[in-house]
Amino acid sequence: MTVRIGVEEEFHVIDVETGSLAPRADAVLGRLSPHGDDFTQELPQSVVESNSGVHTRLDDLYADLSAARRRLNAAASSQGLAIMAAGAAPIARLGAVPATDEPRYHAMTEEYRRVADEQLICGAQVHVDVPDKDTAVRALCAINPWLPPLLALSASSPYWLGADTGYASWRTMIWQRWPTSGPSGCFADAAEYDEAVDELIDSGVISDPGMIYYDVRPSDHLPTLELRVCDACPRVETVVLVAALFRALVVDACADTAAEGCDDRHAWLRSATWRAARSGLEGDLIDPVTRRPAAAPEVVRGLLRTLRPTLEAHGDWELARSLTEESLARGSAADRIRRAAADEDLLAAVDLLLAETRGEYATGGPRPDARRGDLPSRARTLPAKADRR
Repeated sequence: MTVRIGVEEEFHVIDVETGSLAPRADAVLGRLSPHGDDFTQELPQSVVESNSGVHTRLDDLYADLSAARRRLNAAASSQGLAIMAAGAAPIARLGAVPATDEPRYHAMTEEYRRVADEQLICGAQVHVDVPDKDTAVRALCAINPWLPPLLALSASSPYWLGADTGYASWRTMIWQRWPTSGPSGCFADAAEYDEAVDELIDSGVISDPGMIYYDVRPSDHLPTLELRVCDACPRVETVVLVAALFRALVVDACADTAAEGCDDRHAWLRSATWRAARSGLEGDLIDPVTRRPAAAPEVVRGLLRTLRPTLEAHGDWELARSLTEESLARGSAADRIRRAAADEDLLAAVDLLLAETRGEYATGGPRPDARRGDLPSRARTLPAKADRR
């Protein structure tokens, strides 16, 4: 049976005249009513989230994500707004975006103060079905080493508050300030994992399991593993590529949990994540096999070769290979943003991101053979609000 996938995408709400963040997520959502669980708000009032249906085919996922973006853009454009898929908006100002008016978010801003205040960031999360939570937990160790290349593919946040950070994903550096972010630990089974989560809650550091912000985590309510390391991706094709690679990683890791032990040597993982956030696709990554620096294209292609049998089994190989080569040839979104800003200014970088979010690209290239019409069937098992940030 083909394993199902679903995606949550976060989008910045942008004032089209100034190019800056606009705390008007509620206005966008109001134009989508009734939207049910398809679209929701997040901690900052400048972020909306789209929840896809659950799919087995990548072209169905592509069509679903594209249709959701069209709906969001239509709702925003009627009010002088636009939506932007990027880890961080190039133009933003601290203090200009209050928290969403919900008790959970008020509690978070009170407890975490500036950490919460600076969460003006967006990510893309991928859910993949797993047989059970024990299998999901045991699979974490095999999946963790390959997450930095997925981050590098998604990196889209070089600017923070109008300044170039020198990083491809500054969102990662902002996100890692949470007390439970970063690589997950090594656990023998679901009971041990749940015990560790309960200890964190009992310590008062977090309030509930939804605040476990590991780079990959088992859902607290659903039989899925959730990828959380990636920036929001301007191009929907990048989201589809990441989803395909992550699904293959999960399938392989779940199949190998009984066959392979864990060396419990995880100290290098956070460093590998930092390197991916710093370099994106334009520099070195840490090769998960050798644990030494290697050019990003070499590491990404190594991941693709490793996953080829599983990608072929799901019918994803040709599309994943094509999208990987396109991504490597085009470079990271972070690099495109920098080039746009260097050629003109930050408003040009904003325009680039808005256009790519809409699916309007300056140059052509291979695209998934996906249906571009109505939203596909949306039998869903994506998480409830409590399972999100």
